[in-house]
Amino acid sequence: SDRTNLAGVRHIVLVLSGKGGVGKSTLSTELALALRNAGKRVGILDVDLCGPSIPRMLRVQDSSVHQCDRGWVPVFVGHDTAIALMSIGFLLERPDDAVVWRGPKKNALIKQFVSDVAWGDLDFLIVDTPPGTSDEHISTVEALRPHQLLGAILVTTPQ
Repeated sequence: SDRTNLAGVRHIVLVLSGKGGVGKSTLSTELALALRNAGKRVGILDVDLCGPSIPRMLRVQDSSVHQCDRGWVPVFVGHDTAIALMSIGFLLERPDDAVVWRGPKKNALIKQFVSDVAWGDLDFLIVDTPPGTSDEHISTVEALRPHQLLGAILVTTPQ
């Protein structure tokens, strides 16, 4: 039941952009680090299924996730383990594998990511989304709709 796993999350922030390569993952990572430095407990949900770069940015790309009775346990980052990270990158055989999945499978995985990660108590959950305005975004927002959605950060470029 997704009410329980997100029940301890106070604010959810979606990071979005209309196109790829504008720095969403970098911004998500920097935002998480800044919030952690401000004493907040932070989670990052990396639903960028085609290019999960956050595990590498946080130097935890060799980690693996394991299951507990409430679902997947996220990877805890840093010496103080104040950032909890869940990424498709942890579920791939090799971190550089490309993910080529059709819509229904991607949408099911996103719903599972939203409902089946045991986040515990977080001040902020930052959701790093794929580029564009695709099915994945609709799935993510629909899955998160019952919860307190703080809002979205839209990353744009000058051109």
